[in-house]
Amino acid sequence: MNQIKLFIELTRLKKPIGYMLLFWPCAWGLTLAYDFSSSWNDYYFYLILFFLGSVLMRSAGCIVNDILDRKFDAKVFRTKDRPIASGKISVKLAIVYSIILCLLAFLVLINFNVFTIILALGSMPLAFTYPLMKRFTYWPQLFLGITFNYGLILGWTAINAEINIIPILFYFGAIFWTLGYDTIYGFQDIKDDEIIGLKSTSIKFKGSAKKFLFLCYSILIVLFFIGGIFMEFHYVYYFLLLIPIIHLFFYQMKIFNLKDPMSCLKAFKSNNLFGLIILINILIVQNF
Repeated sequence: MNQIKLFIELTRLKKPIGYMLLFWPCAWGLTLAYDFSSSWNDYYFYLILFFLGSVLMRSAGCIVNDILDRKFDAKVFRTKDRPIASGKISVKLAIVYSIILCLLAFLVLINFNVFTIILALGSMPLAFTYPLMKRFTYWPQLFLGITFNYGLILGWTAINAEINIIPILFYFGAIFWTLGYDTIYGFQDIKDDEIIGLKSTSIKFKGSAKKFLFLCYSILIVLFFIGGIFMEFHYVYYFLLLIPIIHLFFYQMKIFNLKDPMSCLKAFKSNNLFGLIILINILIVQNF
């Protein structure tokens, strides 16, 4: 029973924000590509597969992150009690867990077309090298954005088996979304990170955090707006886009206080709502 609790703690299964932020871009890409004039059965099927894949890969990613960061985690107040950093779970056992999770994720992946399988496997080096980026660059959040939103491309190709400008526009927009919200998240550890020599956009832009967030979220909205034009969306899409705009600029940025870790966490978690709002928006206009 104790090992089960440690496994849940290791994989952050009690913190759904992690795998939901991985899932939303998948759902966006799938919904953008799907033809809703036909049966919804395949849509639901792929949506479930992407959710399972998100949970499994996020869990595996957390383990890899904790293995690579175990020495740093032991020095950071927020992470010092993580199972690997505290020695409650050995590195060898953690590797076994991550392999099992990846194998389960592969069983989910083989339900997709060959093109999507190849693209997904090609993203694996990104997924497992991201934790190293904070050692070398102030832009690890950019690498996270490239990795975390890759599912948007996969959601599109799961239906169309090809890539065009539309998923690329939404993908780049989503990257700037992650660049924003993970910068907020990084402010929780900024003092410890500076002491132990880790890098992040939170540290790089600590003197102009809200300006940086405004820029990231503005680019996100512009790219989603242009993506809507290429999708030939009904004007309702642009009207509904006001809701996530209000959420980002008038709620999230208002409650965010870089000197208050709890407000950083609250602002970060609010992005789960943003992901849902965007999905509902796309669903509405795709069925308009």
